[in-house]
Amino acid sequence: MPLVTTNEMLKKAQEGHYAVGAFNVENMEMVMAVIKAAEEMNSPVIMQTTPSTVKYAGLDYYLAMVKTAAERASVPVAMHLDHGSSFELAMQALRTGYTSIMIDGSHESFEDNIALTSRVAAACAPSGISVEAELGKVGGKEDDLDGGDENPYTDPQQAKEFAERTGVTSLAVAIGTAHGIYKGIPKLDLDRLSEIREVVSIPLVLHGASGVPDDAVRESIRRGICKVNFATELRIAYSDGVKEYLKENPDAFDPKKYGTVGMQHVTELVKQKISVCGSEGQA
Repeated sequence: MPLVTTNEMLKKAQEGHYAVGAFNVENMEMVMAVIKAAEEMNSPVIMQTTPSTVKYAGLDYYLAMVKTAAERASVPVAMHLDHGSSFELAMQALRTGYTSIMIDGSHESFEDNIALTSRVAAACAPSGISVEAELGKVGGKEDDLDGGDENPYTDPQQAKEFAERTGVTSLAVAIGTAHGIYKGIPKLDLDRLSEIREVVSIPLVLHGASGVPDDAVRESIRRGICKVNFATELRIAYSDGVKEYLKENPDAFDPKKYGTVGMQHVTELVKQKISVCGSEGQA
């Protein structure tokens, strides 16, 4: 089926008290693996790319892969720009054909974040393209993403004002998660999440979920999260599969051979994450 926006997908998740998994894809094999998992679980799915991934091949390359996969798929698929770093990149993604765009102004002041986000939301509104923003800073480091050493949490009242003034369709909140690999077990401020949910009506997004215990993710969803991002774990899974094959077959030279094993690892991981999100059977 054609690519869809995340608007209806996340509204349905909000009403059904589950979340849709959003998976960062780096190559064709990861795209195929995520689609396979979503179809086997009969789940909607969001594919996404960060600015550094886009630099590697281009918005058009990744869109073409995901668009082709979506047209062959039996489940709804959205194509999302993760952590859009500028108005210009967001507009490039819009013109290229991405169906969901994040503009990340979380490193700006509150007012500057509102101004930047509002521009993107206004530009995307006529075509009905979804816009996600971030308030507060999700910590950690991954690719070109650097949340800094400090991790200021999202203020509930600021979140309410931000959502009302910008017109975004979803909001990523900072409640203690971080990008990349955790050094210990993350402790989420779930009460803060509940407070945000009480005053913000649009779907809420959890970033940095790789490495967060499944029970904590489930509880976050119960308290209002509708989209959960996974990136680092997919990279690890794919790389582990390739390493496993090459260790057992050191003379291998056909990328299809070790790529297939990498895909299998990603598919199994994504199926497990879909189960945690509760979106199985919701396509």
